[in-house]
Amino acid sequence: MKTTESPAPLPAESGSVVVTKVDVPSGRAPGREKPEGKVLNVFSHGVLVIWAVMVVLPLLWAVMTSFKDDSSIFGSPWSLPDRLHFDNWSRAWTEADMGDYFFNTVLVVGGSLVGTLALGSMAAYVLARFDFPGNRFIYFLFVGGMSFPIMLALVPLFYVVNNMGLLNTIHGLILVYIAYSLPFTVFFLTAFFRTLPSSVAEAAFVDGASHSRTFFQIMLPMAKPGLISVGIFNFLGQWNQYMLPTVLNADPDRRVLTQGLVQLAVSQGYKGDWSGLFAGLVMAMLPVLAAYIVFQRQVVQGLTAGALK
Repeated sequence: MKTTESPAPLPAESGSVVVTKVDVPSGRAPGREKPEGKVLNVFSHGVLVIWAVMVVLPLLWAVMTSFKDDSSIFGSPWSLPDRLHFDNWSRAWTEADMGDYFFNTVLVVGGSLVGTLALGSMAAYVLARFDFPGNRFIYFLFVGGMSFPIMLALVPLFYVVNNMGLLNTIHGLILVYIAYSLPFTVFFLTAFFRTLPSSVAEAAFVDGASHSRTFFQIMLPMAKPGLISVGIFNFLGQWNQYMLPTVLNADPDRRVLTQGLVQLAVSQGYKGDWSGLFAGLVMAMLPVLAAYIVFQRQVVQGLTAGALK
């Protein structure tokens, strides 16, 4: 019986390429987006657009109204001003004493921001980098201060400030603002300092740096995004604070912007200066918008710094 031998496969020559056929599973082509993803993307963008319109339109309307006269405000509230009435701004700045209120607010908020960031960063650094008895207890005391409603503290706070001789004073209001903002500042910066690398501080200690020098020259500059983020949040809360200065600051010469706006709205009853009121409102609003626009990138970096390590 004759058998037929199949020829042996030839060896591949050097430099030749052997192509192997691979079965590609049928399915969606790479890079092609699902229809469900497109629908979700359009829906999320639509919600963001609606939210942006709801936020921006009132601001633009307030700015536009600040350049109108009183008759145009009530006669055609949605129309553009016939001409720019800059006298509204000058009248609000001088006659309504918005300039003095603005200066007082800058003093109070500036002093309280410096004190809050200095004390809060030092306390947060110690709580985040050093283990000692009572560390967690002190940390949770600061966290508990965030949940304590300020309404419950107004009456005892009034008597404490009065007994210290700090009632109706700028520096007394600064100290209260610092105490009011410290819990959130310590809570925020403690989590931020924990994300910073320990090797840098250890290298500084090996080189002979003290704890204070390591903190101020090495760790604090590394925490700049977190400081800017918490500083913006404290700035927004302190600039718009109304309840604390109303209770603790009854001196007309030391009023802040929020008190001045309320006084401007109710001082003349039905004959109120509405154009001047809107001009004062925009004056109080512009520093907040400017601060967020300038530091918006640092705010985002500070909020997302703890997500990646």
